[in-house]
Amino acid sequence: MENITFDDLDLIEPLHRTLRKEGYQKPTPIQSSAIPNILSGRDLIGLAQTGTGKTAAFALPTLQLLAESNERRKPRAPRALILTPTRELAVQIGQSFDVYGRNLQLKQTVVFGGVGQGPQDRALSRGVDILVATPGRLLDLMEQRIVYLDHVQILTLDEADRMLDMGFINDVKKIVEAIPAQRQSLFFSATMPPAVKQFASKMLKDPVTVTVNPVSSTAERIDQKVMFVDRHNKDVLLHELLKDETVYRVLVFTRTKHRANKVSDVLNGNKVRAEAIHGNKSPGARQRALRNFISGKIRVLVATDIAARGIDVDGITHVINFELPNEPESYVHRIGRTARAGADGIAISFCDLEERSYLTAIERVIKSSVPVDENHEFHSEEVASASKYSAPPPRGGSRKRNQSWRNTKSSGDARRAAGHGKHHGSQRSGRSSANMQRGR
Repeated sequence: MENITFDDLDLIEPLHRTLRKEGYQKPTPIQSSAIPNILSGRDLIGLAQTGTGKTAAFALPTLQLLAESNERRKPRAPRALILTPTRELAVQIGQSFDVYGRNLQLKQTVVFGGVGQGPQDRALSRGVDILVATPGRLLDLMEQRIVYLDHVQILTLDEADRMLDMGFINDVKKIVEAIPAQRQSLFFSATMPPAVKQFASKMLKDPVTVTVNPVSSTAERIDQKVMFVDRHNKDVLLHELLKDETVYRVLVFTRTKHRANKVSDVLNGNKVRAEAIHGNKSPGARQRALRNFISGKIRVLVATDIAARGIDVDGITHVINFELPNEPESYVHRIGRTARAGADGIAISFCDLEERSYLTAIERVIKSSVPVDENHEFHSEEVASASKYSAPPPRGGSRKRNQSWRNTKSSGDARRAAGHGKHHGSQRSGRSSANMQRGR
């Protein structure tokens, strides 16, 4: 399958014209495996991590099957439904359908919460062939009888694992129950934990399973490294890295919404344009931040894992894990945001004392060790020499421990304010430039 091209797939000419115009030549593994099976009418489980081209893997055959059916469009009754967990991902999938289907007489719309439903209502009333939706808003529209699912022929669940993680399982079950049993079902997920597997078994009939880039794999074109650093030095280490101009489109990950806000605030205070994106931000604010990141108005986007599932941006030079994820599979998804479309990328992870066990779990999942970069001013030998199997302390810790950490932080801040480490500046700057040049 390595030498297969889109011309070898049984796609109709309007789709081929679009692919040629967009510069598509060779399908990705998920596309070359999924498209023929979907065109043949099979239910499908697609196990693929982010950046593998799975949107085209289901969008292209869905468009073709609908176009070939020649059925008349009905008001409020879509023939294909794509469910996705976040507004950002829904918008991007809708944009993909617009691009791929530009030479077809099919209509699609996207519905999601957090905005007025008037425009969504009007679009559905005019009739659409394809509906891309988040579960909550779709249920609202169903309860108001603004949309009916009794004509859905193709159901697609995208990012199924994250959808269930976010608590949409009951909403999704209600939606699936409203769709005819005689349908084609497509199930895309980056991971297949037991709950997701059980749900897929009930939703699908004799599915073919396509597995591409399992969660244990990481992109070959990503240069990974870990920096051992004390927690109170992470902000200043991030600022030092961003002094390198080749680090110009950066996605920074944190575990919590509060930390995302704080990192963004610190960066802006250091005259680095940054915004945070997470679940507590309004949909409008998340969309603005994403647009600003894509357009280059901001250099850094600070995100939590859930919010980042909707980020599909080419040209991200660096992914920086300000905090390591406590779910090792999330590491693969995070760093997969760079090195897209054949480009190279760099993934840098900060690891403090409490995160040593997280790093161990990550290396176990990816089946390799992440190279350690000691060539930075804030390298911590204490973290480096700590047992990599030690469990992190309880969240919050004791009052004595917290006070000790605050004293250490204050001491570190005082040393930096007094110019501590300046004599290393020129040496570190040179090393940083050399180390980071590979990012672009």
